[in-house]
Amino acid sequence: MFWLLAILAYLLGSLSFAILLSRMTGLADPRASGSGNPGATNMLRVAGKRLAILTLIGDLFKGLLPVLIAAHLDFTVRDQAWLGLAAVIGHLYPIYFRFRGGKGVATAAGMLLGLYPPAALLALGAWLLTFTLTRTSSLAALTAAPLTLPLLAWQQPAALLPMCVLSGLIVWRHRGNLRDLWAGRERHF
Repeated sequence: MFWLLAILAYLLGSLSFAILLSRMTGLADPRASGSGNPGATNMLRVAGKRLAILTLIGDLFKGLLPVLIAAHLDFTVRDQAWLGLAAVIGHLYPIYFRFRGGKGVATAAGMLLGLYPPAALLALGAWLLTFTLTRTSSLAALTAAPLTLPLLAWQQPAALLPMCVLSGLIVWRHRGNLRDLWAGRERHF
């Protein structure tokens, strides 16, 4: 049952709301403009607030749903975290869109919300504070993800390994942003 749910979580994660919403509204593929990322931040840049909010909600839901289903089926916290990670991997490398996906921040936030809401609130607070101070979405994401790890180690240690993998994947997907941050070229809002 775990592996079936992992495959379903990956397939759900592979649905790119940014791309689907762009197609439904006749806009260009978000991977072809702005930052080239099919996520809520780039949708805000290229398509406006309404589609960015819808993208954010869809991406959050992709991470949340597998965790809630696993919890309902009495899976362990560790298994819930791995299933949430499968959805995030689907977002990062979507089978439906030639494995060209987003950076996984909103989907990871949904996963974290299902696993342990206080950690999701900590991540949200760190993201908002960093973004408010720097006006840089990538730096906010790079700050928020790892900050949850000590809290999870203390309160939900069973979820720590999948969350460490998740944090590593988020940093990996932001490697171009890290180069731009170091060079002073990163985009600001």
